[in-house]
Amino acid sequence: MWKTTEGSTGRLLQLCTGYFLVYIVTGLVVKAFTAAPHTPMGTPPMNAIAFLGYNTLGANLTCLLPVLFLGWFRLRSIRPMRVAGLTLPSEILYIIPSGICTAVIIPTTTLMYTLPISVMVAMVIMRASVIVIGRVVDGLQIAQGILRKRIYWEENAAVVFAVLAACIELFGPHTDGFAFMRNRAAVVIFTSYIASYAIRIYIMNYFKNTRPKGAPLDNTGFFGVEQISASVTMVVVALVVYQSPRLFPGWLQAPQVVDFIGSIQAPAPGWYWAAFSGIAFGLVAFFSVFIFMFKGRTATFTGLLNRLTSLVAGTTATIVGHWLFRSRLPSVQNWVSLGFVLVAVVFLARAERRRAQELKLAQEI
Repeated sequence: MWKTTEGSTGRLLQLCTGYFLVYIVTGLVVKAFTAAPHTPMGTPPMNAIAFLGYNTLGANLTCLLPVLFLGWFRLRSIRPMRVAGLTLPSEILYIIPSGICTAVIIPTTTLMYTLPISVMVAMVIMRASVIVIGRVVDGLQIAQGILRKRIYWEENAAVVFAVLAACIELFGPHTDGFAFMRNRAAVVIFTSYIASYAIRIYIMNYFKNTRPKGAPLDNTGFFGVEQISASVTMVVVALVVYQSPRLFPGWLQAPQVVDFIGSIQAPAPGWYWAAFSGIAFGLVAFFSVFIFMFKGRTATFTGLLNRLTSLVAGTTATIVGHWLFRSRLPSVQNWVSLGFVLVAVVFLARAERRRAQELKLAQEI
């Protein structure tokens, strides 16, 4: 067993390795159930929205059950508050909204993949946006006096190369023929995704950067409260969508709504296996949150590391998917953008060496 300490580079590499591996499985599972000629059970491919519902159910239980059984919802607070005679952590006042944002991020991520654009383009658009958000959040929290660490030039250089990778995908030649910014559904999905991630990343870093020196960071407590909040939000939204034909006659008759209701009223064959496959997606959430909130690192760094790891994993899944399911290989343009991503990773490695040394001198790790 590779033993590491909190905040060390070794612990960071462990999280990235786990994130990379389960993300590959997540990408392959989507293809196996929705794009392959037959699902792993030999049944016809599932509707994408139906698979989203079943897979999200499994992922949600994968996150929620450990939270409940291990007691991760017992957040160690630095500022307890009294409400109706109960002592509660004041941090829940902003962690609950973070969970609501998580409930928006989960379905909009998959919905982005249902748009008539390639998976690689969707991935790069989403990841580059989150990378930029991380840098903006750092700038805001430095200005507010919340973040007292400086951003290394290597981190800024990595952001530049990550954005260049996105520009290659966004403005390079495409055969999709899809005007992304002129499509209402695409704009609504993308805006919801970005706004929710911006709020969530700000909250994560506010929680991390406002801990007094020596106080426990308690990432598991944050994760527990956030996941409970996200679960409640998703259940409420699912119930509203399911009842929408009765509650809002003529309002919500979008194909996605019809498919979602149909997936409940007439479950697809093998739906329980699709739910079981959500375990990989649930494990992704664990690794993703703990990377975003990693001790002693800036939002710029963790956002870059998180998103670039998932992008490389997604490319790997695309290659393996071609071998398994005969799906399309990445284009030359995709490989060029990936090259820029790898350059960004080199700068991140340099920044990590500097940050680890800084934290050791300050006796924070």
